[in-house]
Amino acid sequence: MLLFLSFLGIFLSLILLLFNARKYKSSLYLGLFFFLISLYGFYQYILLYSKSVTLISLFLFNLSVAGSPVYLIGPMLFWYTRSVLTDDAKLKRIDLWHFLPAIVFFVSALPNALVPWHEKVEVAKTVAQNQSFIMEYKATLLSEFLSSATIFLMRLILVLAYTIWSFGLFINYLVKKKISIVLSKQQFMKKWLCYLLGFMLILVISQLFMVFKSFEMHFSAIFFTFNFIRVISVVGLVGLLISPFFFPTILYGLPRMPEINEPENDDRQLNETKLLSNSFESDYLKSIGQKSDSFMEKGRLYLDPDCNLGFFAKQIDVPAHHLAYYFREIKKQRFNDFRNEWRINHAKALIQEGKANEVTLEAIGMQSGFSSRNAFISDFKKTEGVSPGAYAARYN
Repeated sequence: MLLFLSFLGIFLSLILLLFNARKYKSSLYLGLFFFLISLYGFYQYILLYSKSVTLISLFLFNLSVAGSPVYLIGPMLFWYTRSVLTDDAKLKRIDLWHFLPAIVFFVSALPNALVPWHEKVEVAKTVAQNQSFIMEYKATLLSEFLSSATIFLMRLILVLAYTIWSFGLFINYLVKKKISIVLSKQQFMKKWLCYLLGFMLILVISQLFMVFKSFEMHFSAIFFTFNFIRVISVVGLVGLLISPFFFPTILYGLPRMPEINEPENDDRQLNETKLLSNSFESDYLKSIGQKSDSFMEKGRLYLDPDCNLGFFAKQIDVPAHHLAYYFREIKKQRFNDFRNEWRINHAKALIQEGKANEVTLEAIGMQSGFSSRNAFISDFKKTEGVSPGAYAARYN
């Protein structure tokens, strides 16, 4: 069971990392979180259940590589929660301190990796036959100062502290109603964070009891065959791993619904926009499209030469990665092409009004938002199939 769940977690983490992490950093934290949880589960399976001398030799003596990432489970959970609540996935300089426990453990466990292979095999055979030997074996330099039980418990206590910290951050946003700004009209995001942090809390607390009881009972086989705490731990892990499949929208990295603020919008359009904001995903994305057209038409943002994706996102109060997702996945069009269509239509209107008889075509291009003559001619020809000069000739 533990082995299957570990592979399921690795599969889930690969989905997040391969398909979303490049576009949304919050998915990077979540993917690494699930990967490290799965790695920890796989590590437990090898030491306690596999009886494989080879695998135990590889993992037990390479703790610097296999064990130190476990200390990053908590930070990844915290960074993901913070990035979702604030819509800001950037790490700060102070966040470097979160890597300190992993670095300390890596350095302390590194000498153990240099032990000759035949010695590793002998120790692994002992562990495979009697798990209680883990209590006596000094796997890292920290074992000179701390007991094995303390080292095992320290990892879980650290994860528990980060889980409580993440819960506190979430509750703080709820109490102070900051959540209404960040996750407006998205009740499912609140539920998702509750499920994620709730199942994580169940898992880490049950794991703490399991590790404590394991050392107390000297890794008795009876304890591992059936135990109520173990069942709770499995429930926590299963709930944690399957919960993303009930909230697939989180994989899109769209954590917030900005407030609607369209210029000079009539009551009918405003009511339609409010109806659209009642749900997420398709309705929210549709509202982004309506908002984009409205601001282009009424605000004429395309006339600004600096009108790029970032500029436009700021003007219409929509996160840039939401806007990028809309144009890439829904509209199937580059933002620059969308903007240039408005610019070309504006230039065509000027030409049809006879402006080409009064000013140069280059001036018309500049008045339409293009930064250069070449860009105007190239984009005009791409959209209309003819050059601005040929188009203007029709109205001379």
